[in-house]
Amino acid sequence: MELEQIVPAIFLIAVLVSVLPTFLRTNSKLKQFLINLSIWAIIVLVVMIVLYFII
Repeated sequence: MELEQIVPAIFLIAVLVSVLPTFLRTNSKLKQFLINLSIWAIIVLVVMIVLYFII
């Protein structure tokens, strides 16, 4: 892997580690957890599609 791929991966993992505990604590009910998880999945997919077309 090149440095251009490693640095963003490290930042994404750091964001995940910092956000995940609060995300899990606030989504104690399964239905609310699945709704929030699907919203995050849609956001990530939209960002990846936009970046794919830009780059």
